[in-house]
Amino acid sequence: MGLTQAPCVQRLGVFGGAFDPPHQAHVALVNAAMTQLQLDQVRVLPTGQAWHKTRTLSEAAHRLAMTRLAFEGQSRVVVDDREIMRSGPSYTVDTLHDLQAEFPQAQLYLLLGNDQRRSLAAWHQIEEIGRIAIICAASRDTGVKAWSDSGSTPSQPLSDAIEARIQILNMPLMPHSATDIRVLVATDQAISGLVPTAVERYIHEHHLYRPH
Repeated sequence: MGLTQAPCVQRLGVFGGAFDPPHQAHVALVNAAMTQLQLDQVRVLPTGQAWHKTRTLSEAAHRLAMTRLAFEGQSRVVVDDREIMRSGPSYTVDTLHDLQAEFPQAQLYLLLGNDQRRSLAAWHQIEEIGRIAIICAASRDTGVKAWSDSGSTPSQPLSDAIEARIQILNMPLMPHSATDIRVLVATDQAISGLVPTAVERYIHEHHLYRPH
């Protein structure tokens, strides 16, 4: 018998994040991107050593397991562990270079929330990121504190070339924040509906986000 060929990927979405924990807005963003951008596949990548995070992330194994549960059953979504397995700081540009080499015929689409968009000017090699991928930012809900906090305003603007390539993903405004979810769990409040059911079960079974 001949070898089974891998599916042809011409439009590849790339969605990275801490996913600490993954929540319903993450899932909605990926689904919106697949529909609006007609993506053949989306790579969801929990970050490893996040250079831009001031807090210590939960164990990578937990974040990876929760992300797999969040996107379970979605045939066009691949939860990719390469950033977790990478030693040293984890940079998006390195992941894009890797995927570009693996899928040389594919157009890459970098998916992100609008909160991430506001910090793009500080990203490592942002001009190279803009050259490799089309940046697609979701609409934001101003009710999410992390997105509306004036302190998150970038210190420097993006170049006109990068701004011109950014596309907007239309999706329902969802006031979901991983920070808020961790606080709810820590204070013994309900998170039903904020995260996928399997993720909620995992959080409780593994006693994540509880006070020490």
